[in-house]
Amino acid sequence: MKPFITIFTALIFSFSVNGQIKADSSMSVEYFEYQDKVYQPNYKKLIVPAVFIGYGTISLTSDALKNLNRSTKYEIGEHQPKHIKLDNYTQYLPAVMVYGYNLAGIKGKHNFKERTIIYGTSQVISAAFVLPLKHLLKEERPDGSNHLSFPSGHTTTAFSSAHFLFREYKDENFWLSLSGYPIAIFTGVYRTLNDKHWVGDVVAGAGFGILSTELAYWLFPRINTLFNKKDSKSFTMIYPVADGKNFGAGMVLNF
Repeated sequence: MKPFITIFTALIFSFSVNGQIKADSSMSVEYFEYQDKVYQPNYKKLIVPAVFIGYGTISLTSDALKNLNRSTKYEIGEHQPKHIKLDNYTQYLPAVMVYGYNLAGIKGKHNFKERTIIYGTSQVISAAFVLPLKHLLKEERPDGSNHLSFPSGHTTTAFSSAHFLFREYKDENFWLSLSGYPIAIFTGVYRTLNDKHWVGDVVAGAGFGILSTELAYWLFPRINTLFNKKDSKSFTMIYPVADGKNFGAGMVLNF
């Protein structure tokens, strides 16, 4: 467990330091347009993801939580629910809804380019958490298909997407901003019903997803300057994507 704790602490420290928004004479005037509380680090917002991640981490070693994982798997097996692949798509649905609401005329906090930068950043951060942990901890999946169970990548993506929707709309339309969470919960629940994850994997995934989006908003003012430098001709970012036995890469281009 020590490698996990060390890596997780280092990542949190690194992102928190980078997320501190400080005035710098070398930054453009555009940067200062984002001196808003929505981008300021607020460590109270880390309580919920920390609790979720903590639960998932403890579930790897706690006999009581391991028993809960096994009993949940047993109950699911008793009822034999039909396995569906809808969770492969619902993990992205809350993020798609952000763009859909904007197309419908319900404006969020950011324009198309800005929210795309924020969402892209959250996915890069979540991949930086999830992919190394899967290969370091080698937790076996409930169905025994491989040892990449902890944490749940689908749930991480689903909750990062749902929290992205929440952050974009919570000041404009609070009830609308909550609409992504039921979809994220559905995704997490079906990761257990499909026998792909333990309960602890899903709970931790929810925590990593929320945390990734929070960090993306904290880092946005600084990252946005990279996309808006007048002397910058282009920007390219490539990031890893993996899910179980499938591996690939994503790319972000700015011209």
